[in-house]
Amino acid sequence: MGRSLDEVVAALPEARRVRVEARAEELRDEVESLSELRRLAGKAQIEIAAALNVKQPSVSKIEKQADMYLSTLRSYVEAIGGQLELVVRLPSHAPLRLERLGDVTRFAEASDARRAKRRSKAKTAA
Repeated sequence: MGRSLDEVVAALPEARRVRVEARAEELRDEVESLSELRRLAGKAQIEIAAALNVKQPSVSKIEKQADMYLSTLRSYVEAIGGQLELVVRLPSHAPLRLERLGDVTRFAEASDARRAKRRSKAKTAA
C-alpha cells in the first residue's frame, strides 16, 4: 500500500518540508479567476451587476475576459467588497506598491496649471 501525501511530506528534511508547506499556503491563497474570487467573496453575478450598474451578462463577460482595463478590474474588485493593489517586483528592490496609475485628475490639474502660466506670460508680453 502507498503512503499518503501527509506521510511523504512528514518524511522530508525539515528545511524542505518548511518550503513545501509555505508554497502550499501560497497556492491556497491564489485564485484562478474572477468568478472564483467573486464566489470566495460570497457574491452573485447579479449583485456585482447592480454595484457596477450593468446587466448580469456583462459581469459574466468581464469574468471571462483574459485582458481588461485596470479601471474595469478595480471596479469589479470594489464591487465584491475588495480593494485592488498593484505591486511591482523588481530584481533589485523590495516590492513597490503603485498608488496611482493614470491619475487623470492629477494630470489634468498639472495641464491646467501649465495652460494658466502660458496665458499669464502671453498677457504680460502683450
